[in-house]
Amino acid sequence: MSPDLVGLIGILALFALLALRVPVAFAMFVVGLAGVSVLSSPANAFNLLASETFTLASSAELIVVPLFILMGNVATASGMSRRLYDAAYAIIGSIRGGLASATIVGCGGFAALCGSSVASALTMGRVSLAEMERFNYDPRLSTGAVAAGGTLGILIPPSTGFVVYAILTQQSIGRLFLAGVLPGIMLLLLFILLITALSIMRPSYGPTGPHRSLREKSVALMGAIPIIGIVLLTIGGIYVGFFSPVEAAAVGAGLVIVFSVVARQLTVKSFYHAVRDTIATTATVMLILISAHLLNPFLALSRIPHEVATLLTGLDIGPTGILALILLCYLVLGLFLEGFAMLVLTMPIFFPVVVALGFDPIWFGVLVVLTLEMGLISPPVGVNVFIVKSVAPNVPLRDIFAGVMPFWLVMLVAVILLVLFPQIALFLPNTMIGG
Repeated sequence: MSPDLVGLIGILALFALLALRVPVAFAMFVVGLAGVSVLSSPANAFNLLASETFTLASSAELIVVPLFILMGNVATASGMSRRLYDAAYAIIGSIRGGLASATIVGCGGFAALCGSSVASALTMGRVSLAEMERFNYDPRLSTGAVAAGGTLGILIPPSTGFVVYAILTQQSIGRLFLAGVLPGIMLLLLFILLITALSIMRPSYGPTGPHRSLREKSVALMGAIPIIGIVLLTIGGIYVGFFSPVEAAAVGAGLVIVFSVVARQLTVKSFYHAVRDTIATTATVMLILISAHLLNPFLALSRIPHEVATLLTGLDIGPTGILALILLCYLVLGLFLEGFAMLVLTMPIFFPVVVALGFDPIWFGVLVVLTLEMGLISPPVGVNVFIVKSVAPNVPLRDIFAGVMPFWLVMLVAVILLVLFPQIALFLPNTMIGG
């Protein structure tokens, strides 16, 4: 068989395994190992497995993954995430739709601690859904806000999505983190504008919340200052060149632990659970990366990335048209595949095309991560939708999907704005000291 045919069979086999709910890492591992064995030799396949596993396991820059995950887990265990929501709730909760907007702000703040969309949606869902139900919010708005707000976890740094993209494309993790800041804030503000507009057009959607006195607002804000300070210190330290991403992750995790212990908000048991969850999540990410580094050589040997690149660059639709086609592919794949699976499958194919067309790889990374976010709330997979469903079992799934669709459209607007104005993503990384 020709390499092209072997590659096509391998990709079809991978999709079949994913359709059978085989975990992403194991599906890629099987296809990659078998593919390299066929196109090269079994000995080369196992040598590649051993070398790539050792290389990734000994990579210093990957330390950011467990450290930032630990920071988010400890913040959750010590109640920091609750205080973020309480501060936003106290300040803007009294306006129409304010509780849903406070949920978005809480998701954005928590995203800056944990870097996980699923964790953001799950944590904020537990914190905010009961409160919105108490004030008679329409379930479509409340669940939609939680599911969509959770997607900020993969865009606002630290983001595991950016780390995986950086490893796959050999880009700077620090620059990618900074590139996600302004787009993340922009998307957060667009979500709040959407909630406000929906609540004004349909007052029953988002009623006003309880009025808080100035003293109550001040107390709630003071409770969130340590978390805000840690976020500003870690991201700001990367921007001014004082920290590397690894150092920033260590400082952030250390400060969260120290603050939680000093404030007596972290028990031995809760810390144990936070560490255990961190190990499990880190192992999952590492398995995906190891499998990706086995799958990518198989795709290279099959010459499929080369053939696709030749086909795309030969189209008479211009660079912007090709970029739009690539992003459309991500939107379609997002209907069926999980985000990490899409990254690993498509980067060897699309990234060389993007570089050949002269697009900035950091900017493209933000666009890709944003489209991955859209997949998190797209039917029928919509991981965040099912996370919210687990927290709000009485809300029909169709209502949750109906609730997220306006947010999905707003995310599409954000993608278009980033394509039209790349400096939204590139301003911070291009002005960082040492960047």
